[in-house]
Amino acid sequence: MSNTNIQRLIVCSELWKKLFHYYSFKREEFLVHYHQRSNVEITFSMIKSKFGERLRSKTETAQMNEALCKVLCHNLCVVIQSMYELGIAPEFISEAA
Repeated sequence: MSNTNIQRLIVCSELWKKLFHYYSFKREEFLVHYHQRSNVEITFSMIKSKFGERLRSKTETAQMNEALCKVLCHNLCVVIQSMYELGIAPEFISEAA
């Protein structure tokens, strides 16, 4: 093992120890952050499974817009699904003539 790899193992080992102690002594706070992370991972998984993993756009701006459109469409799907599951009837405001 090279010297650099040994140094990395020591750093990782020290980091692991710190995080384990954080988990041990502040479990509630740790679990709140961990739960937020799991929610984000599940949301990304849902978006990828529903709309595909790849972006088809070529430019960076177009890719950002495409990714944001996927997130917007996912949010709309979640709202519509929740509306049906909870039996909420939508009320639309008509414009004055």
